Parts: sequence; C-alpha cells; structure tokens
Amino acid sequence: MNNFWNNIFRYPRFFISSVTGLILVILTPFKNLFKIPKLRIFLIVFLILFFTGLYLVLRSMVGL
Repeated sequence: MNNFWNNIFRYPRFFISSVTGLILVILTPFKNLFKIPKLRIFLIVFLILFFTGLYLVLRSMVGL
C-alpha cells in the first residue's frame, strides 16, 4: 500500500515535466522562425491576429 501512495504523490511531478516537455517541443519551430528576419515579421503578425481572434471569440462566448 505504501508503494501505491508513493506513486500517487509522484504523479504531479511527472505530469508537470511531461507538459513542460510538450510545450518546449511545440514552441521550438517558432523559435527557429525568429532567426529569419522576413519570417519574424510574419510570425509576429500571425501571433497578434491569432490572439486577437481568440480574444474576440472568447468575449463572444462569455457574452460581454
């Protein structure tokens, strides 16, 4: 029974490290785009449009 609770208490650390690794893997291609000046502008414009669209959609869903 002690082994069971030991595994349960270790799960949050595993979850956090797995999510951190996933985020790093997803963001690596965007980091590489920042090295090219032409693509840097495109990426910044895309991120601004993405977050603006996300904000507008969430605002509409909430009803504000």
